[in-house]
Amino acid sequence: MRVVHTTGFAYDAPVTSSYNEARLTPRGDSRQTVVLNRVETDPATRSYRYTDYWGTAVTAFDLHAPHTELEVTGLSVVETEPFTAVRDSVDWAGLSEDAVRDRFDEQLAHTTYAPRDDELAGVAEELSAGRSPDEAVVAACRWVYDEMSYVPGTTGVHTSAIEAWGERKGVCQDYAHLTLVLLRSMGIPSRYVSGYLHPKADAALNETVEGQSHAWIEAWTGGWWGYDPTNAIPVREQHVSVGFGRDYKDVPPLKGIFSGGRATDLEVVVEITRLA
Repeated sequence: MRVVHTTGFAYDAPVTSSYNEARLTPRGDSRQTVVLNRVETDPATRSYRYTDYWGTAVTAFDLHAPHTELEVTGLSVVETEPFTAVRDSVDWAGLSEDAVRDRFDEQLAHTTYAPRDDELAGVAEELSAGRSPDEAVVAACRWVYDEMSYVPGTTGVHTSAIEAWGERKGVCQDYAHLTLVLLRSMGIPSRYVSGYLHPKADAALNETVEGQSHAWIEAWTGGWWGYDPTNAIPVREQHVSVGFGRDYKDVPPLKGIFSGGRATDLEVVVEITRLA
């Protein structure tokens, strides 16, 4: 697939300095092969790349010429496959071993956006009862899908899972955060995944469609595997992962600081094309 992610900013007065990080490069791993990737800006900037603590590729750039608009474009061509089944799944006793809990301490800890909640801990206990860890992951994702309503604009990037749960509505970020609360309450290591989703499973070749920045979860039950609670489906070829972390805070597509004018407009366009 080819993914073009363009973000445009407009300011009411010239910005004199800005420092930015872009996480727009798909991961290269056992499920994905990155054929091509570049991140460009207009106005042009000097950039450098590094890999952050979580293994996500980051393009950092700064701009010191006065500007009233900034456009950041990530272009990628990536081959994807569905997750393969975990060969040696662990049981609940295996997940509770000290070595496992120590190894995945960060993926078991509750966070600002996925905090512990007594009510949801009770739900997690009910969902895990009589199920294996693998089955409990799917049950948690399906529960979130059934209980939440997908309503864009009702939450923001700083909304916690508990706040979204209180409204019973949100977007993919909220679905992922709420699922993480449940899984971590069960003692299942889990992480937030940021990426893209092609909206058509049977898309025609070379047809460019409006895609989506998307979020889902991965759980460790003897190996890492992904599930999409927003759509209640396993992670498939349609999903392109960019980065993962404890929650959204670890993998924002763009973040930065600037001095000068005030931001007045933000436009994000994602275009995805199936190439094979």
